[in-house]
Amino acid sequence: MEFVQIIEYSTTKPDEMQAAGEAYRASREDTQDSVKVVVTQDRDRENTYVMVVRFPSYEAAMENSQREDTTELSQKMASLCDGPPSFRNLDVLMDM
Repeated sequence: MEFVQIIEYSTTKPDEMQAAGEAYRASREDTQDSVKVVVTQDRDRENTYVMVVRFPSYEAAMENSQREDTTELSQKMASLCDGPPSFRNLDVLMDM
């Protein structure tokens, strides 16, 4: 079953956040084919962003979260946030 993680965060450093994500993605090009990421900006709340990360399964997401480079990216992104991000962990029941 596919798995989606939604991360909402606030930052005044969106360019640095994007650069960190792009560097991470480039360093893992060969292993990230099945992971999809969409980053959105909230039109109604200034400096608020939502990242949607789609994995082939919950197990794949947990394996990814245990990687050292993923931990480093999470720490870097947290340091760029204005406060703690919020997370939603969702199983995909239907995709139309």
